[in-house]
Amino acid sequence: MRGHESNQGHMFSYLSPEDRVPADHPLRRIKAMADGALRSLSRTFDRMYAKVGRGSIPPERLLKAQLLIALYSIRSERLFCEMLDYNILFRWFLGMSLDERSFDATTFTKNRDRLLRHDVAGRFLQAVVTQAQDAGLLSDEHFTVDGTLVEAWASLKSFRPVDDSDQGIDDDDPGNVTVDFRGQRRRNETHRSTTDPDARLARKGAGKEAKLAYGVSVLMENRHGLIVDVQVHDPTGTGEREAALTMLARQRRRRGHPRSVGADKGYHTSAFVDALWLQSITPHIAMVKGRRTPGLDGRTTRSVGYQISQRIRKRIEEGFGWLKTVGGLRKTRYRGPDRVTMHTKLTVTANILLRMAKLCPT
Repeated sequence: MRGHESNQGHMFSYLSPEDRVPADHPLRRIKAMADGALRSLSRTFDRMYAKVGRGSIPPERLLKAQLLIALYSIRSERLFCEMLDYNILFRWFLGMSLDERSFDATTFTKNRDRLLRHDVAGRFLQAVVTQAQDAGLLSDEHFTVDGTLVEAWASLKSFRPVDDSDQGIDDDDPGNVTVDFRGQRRRNETHRSTTDPDARLARKGAGKEAKLAYGVSVLMENRHGLIVDVQVHDPTGTGEREAALTMLARQRRRRGHPRSVGADKGYHTSAFVDALWLQSITPHIAMVKGRRTPGLDGRTTRSVGYQISQRIRKRIEEGFGWLKTVGGLRKTRYRGPDRVTMHTKLTVTANILLRMAKLCPT
């Protein structure tokens, strides 16, 4: 018998969001781990807010909302707040009832400075990494480092000379000015973006187009390929190597002494190799044909550990691929290094939680 639609204006339901989410849904494991990490930040959240006054949206809810934005490739916070009105799964993940009103998108904006001031994104990332370490998923000795470019939220039209008083306003279209920079030599030393002054002009390699971007370097452990640290920096010729040394120093203070670091040919410089040996870290760096570097000779490259590092280090590209395609980090939505860093750390946190949910199914 054919069924017919029965349009009902109102519906009474005796099922809670908890009952509607399947027991084997992967978000259940992610939610449990995220809640555990956020509970460890309770004292930080207490210091962020005043003791009296009207209660705000819980910071835990805002941070978990950022995880959903990365996990489900939602393009904006405003779109997420719209989806929150009718998505039961999202409401369950944030601990909201079906009758509770969705918060406004400006809530993210009004609380972002508070989260930045207390480095909540960095604390959240390290709390999740600590969970992975307690579960025995991390290597404390062998790591891989690499960097990439994240396109800035700024147009090449905004990249103008620093001493240029003429803003090039076109009376016909003030919102989209006509800029002709053909034949001009544009450099970071003489030009700045009027939209995002901290972004720098950079390109991935020879023959590639130059874009306004930020440099993002990550440190990956070699046991399961989990990202354990991230650094946003200027996309200069030495930025990736300086960021790598900074992350290794933080890793040594937090969890022990790294023994080896794998990297691609971009890290094959005498200064970087010497800096690693000074920290008693073996450089498992890809060789450049025709270049001989002291400290990176046959005694290092013929070892079994070097061969393993060169094979595992390629897995870091899988992390970059997820961060840019699924996590939405191909082009940042924010301006300024602080906000870009916060966005990057929260996206990396979502990636770690997703990987941990697959590695620890129970």
